[in-house]
Amino acid sequence: MSALWTVEAMAAAMRAQQQGALPADISGISIDTRTIQKGEAFFAIAGENRDGHEFVAAALQAGAGLAVVALDRRGKFPSDAPLLLVPDVLEALRDLARAARARSNAKIIAVTGSVGKTGTKEALRLALLREGETHASAASYNNHWGVPLSLARCPQSAKFAVFEIGMNHAGEITPLVKLVRPHVAIVTSIEPVHLEYFGTLEKIADAKAEIFSGLEPDGAAVLNRDNAQYARLAQAAKDAGVKSIVSFGEHAQADARAVKFSLQPDCSTVDARILGTPVTYKLGAPGRHLVLNSLAVLAAVALAGADLALAAVALVRLKPATGRGARMRLDLPGGTALLIDESYNANPASMRAAIALLGQAAIGARGRRIAVLGDMLELGPQGAALHRDLAGPVESAGVDLVFCCGPLMRSLWEALPSARRGGYAETAAALEPGVVAAIGAGDAVMVKGSLGSKMGPIVKALERQFPRDAALEEAPVQS
Repeated sequence: MSALWTVEAMAAAMRAQQQGALPADISGISIDTRTIQKGEAFFAIAGENRDGHEFVAAALQAGAGLAVVALDRRGKFPSDAPLLLVPDVLEALRDLARAARARSNAKIIAVTGSVGKTGTKEALRLALLREGETHASAASYNNHWGVPLSLARCPQSAKFAVFEIGMNHAGEITPLVKLVRPHVAIVTSIEPVHLEYFGTLEKIADAKAEIFSGLEPDGAAVLNRDNAQYARLAQAAKDAGVKSIVSFGEHAQADARAVKFSLQPDCSTVDARILGTPVTYKLGAPGRHLVLNSLAVLAAVALAGADLALAAVALVRLKPATGRGARMRLDLPGGTALLIDESYNANPASMRAAIALLGQAAIGARGRRIAVLGDMLELGPQGAALHRDLAGPVESAGVDLVFCCGPLMRSLWEALPSARRGGYAETAAALEPGVVAAIGAGDAVMVKGSLGSKMGPIVKALERQFPRDAALEEAPVQS
């Protein structure tokens, strides 16, 4: 495996003291001993629940080339252990991220927004790969440690790099985007997410607009023309000195516009006009929200100087990842059922999109569309009303049966007609047996809720009870 960093360059970037028999270079960077690879550097970051210094010995035993540890913890380790010693490990990772950005000649794209960040980041990675080496942040590494980790992992040879930037509070995006310094910044959408902390959509928009503060000179902002906060975001971009503001959506004035599109159960076809160029393409994953975000992807591809036609063709390989719409066939007596795994997280916008996707799903002759829904968290005083408001989308999508869990989902449960009520429980664990018992051949089942609602185990229970037919599936795109 080729070197990611020489140890000398790492030490210089982090102003680190060197100890022990250090290798000449490292092949990667890890913060997790469960997945660390031979020759990688282990950063002993202190997290909310565990301190990485507790795992240094395990990392070195697993084959790590070296560990980056805090100076004041030096006495915990043998004097000959291969270590880089720094005052603060997380700050050292940020220093290495700055060095990675300084040495990079890649065209860099950053993605933020209330919903769709990870899917858009993955679509960009897929679209740009045909053009040249493309680096993208893993999973949803979009916070105060995920962004510097992703940037520090960027190879010097990368032609393109894509980073996801998230936040829960105002002020969190600014330091992250100033590390990344993107050439293109995408804001997918502004929705009622983290309302508990912000109170209004306008304040959420203002926090997301921090991404403009780190744009490179002559960089471009790509904004959702269909979103109610478009004008506010566009003004914020102008105020930040951004000269190129590109819009996307169905709006007649959008620069990247969906002229027409066809939503199918497993894919979508799109006729679009991207910065004046007509493009027809197929998306390998279904959903109107993915169609609209694909416009932002292709606009960013064009702005980054990559081949638009190659990128559009590549999107046929887009597949939803585990917890974000991944689909699997379950073997049942008398046939199969479709399981749609949306269990990774939830907010009002993504919940409506998932319910709409369930409405598009193909079912058998006697099949039903079944939604299994857990609480959407961090919505503040509007939480009950936002849950109750899902009754309309459920009806519009033709969902036959709804299972609900959690105190907030009680509001939706009470708003549903009795014929649609599948079951209610206070917790996902209590709901699980009823869901497993209800599934029949021909059904399409969608499971979704916020991480704190713990809906993932229901997906696992269905997989255990009705082992999936792997031959009918394609693996999702991995980072």
